[in-house]
Amino acid sequence: MLKALESKRQRANEIQGLLADPEVLKDRLRYQNLAKELARLSPLLKKYDEYLKSQQDIRHTQELLEGAHDKDLHEMAHAELATLQDRLRSLQIDLENMVLEDDPDADRNIIMEIRAGTGGVEATLFAAELFRMYSKYAQRNKFKIDVMNTSPSEQGGVKEVIFSVEGPSVFGSLRYESGVHRVQRVPTTEASGRIHTSAVTVAVLPEAQEVDIKIDPKDIRVDVYRASGHGGQSVNTTDSAVRITYIPYDIVVTCQDERSQLKNKLKAMKVLRSRLLDKARQDHCDKISQSRKSQVDTGDRSEKIRTYNFPDGRVTDHRIGLTLYKVESIMEGDIDEILSALKEADKKSRLESLK
Repeated sequence: MLKALESKRQRANEIQGLLADPEVLKDRLRYQNLAKELARLSPLLKKYDEYLKSQQDIRHTQELLEGAHDKDLHEMAHAELATLQDRLRSLQIDLENMVLEDDPDADRNIIMEIRAGTGGVEATLFAAELFRMYSKYAQRNKFKIDVMNTSPSEQGGVKEVIFSVEGPSVFGSLRYESGVHRVQRVPTTEASGRIHTSAVTVAVLPEAQEVDIKIDPKDIRVDVYRASGHGGQSVNTTDSAVRITYIPYDIVVTCQDERSQLKNKLKAMKVLRSRLLDKARQDHCDKISQSRKSQVDTGDRSEKIRTYNFPDGRVTDHRIGLTLYKVESIMEGDIDEILSALKEADKKSRLESLK
């Protein structure tokens, strides 16, 4: 933990130097981001300074205790040492909690991508229901949702929906939703009453800004085409839909929900930057996971993370073994209990790694 704190102090010193750089002062967005990062680090480093001062006070008191020949002075020094040691333990707990809570991306807005997987029509219907669940959750928390791209299917489902969520600590709240969500229920089209299992993949990406990810125009290919709606019907008479391909990684982003080609391009670029930032985060997490496998895995989107069993009315998160018998209220956006449990499990896992 102390090594991590020293690293954060070095970063704070680096930021202070950058904030005085004339080139940074010209870049308003970069300056604001750096100032925000420094403000986030300051309380943590202030607490760290208190911790170091407490350690120093303990050393001085121990030296006084060793050299004290007067009985009263010895007793005073002994009592003072006990008080200082209690203070040090309290500061260490505070620091551990602050280090675990310290996530530079926690306050970012997010891009969520929901895609139907195995299960045919039933998977597309559940994908639409998950989108509704997250929309309801956002509404409860006064978050703003902006749909960026949708691919509707038959019978009211969606093959894919991509949307942004804006609000305080959005990424910190929803980061653990990445993975495969499985549904078990009897489809309306099932005459024999058999329970079917379908799957939907959810991806949660921290929203990237231009200052985070620099994209060379030579690395992208932009194609435009005519947007189409449900059943292939044209919803626009101009080539407003945009497809952007990031050539180095063959990442393809499409956006057609806006009638303006420019707006679609801006949204597609926002999704592309977020995917590239997410890839950088995943690469970093892969390096860390070589030495520590977190109980709450936020990286592997092929992992089955949760099952929604409608006949039994239960929802089970497989990463932490949590089962709740309130599938209906959860589908109405009541997912706070699950999110809180996941956050605590991750915190406990990372705390163990600091020891």
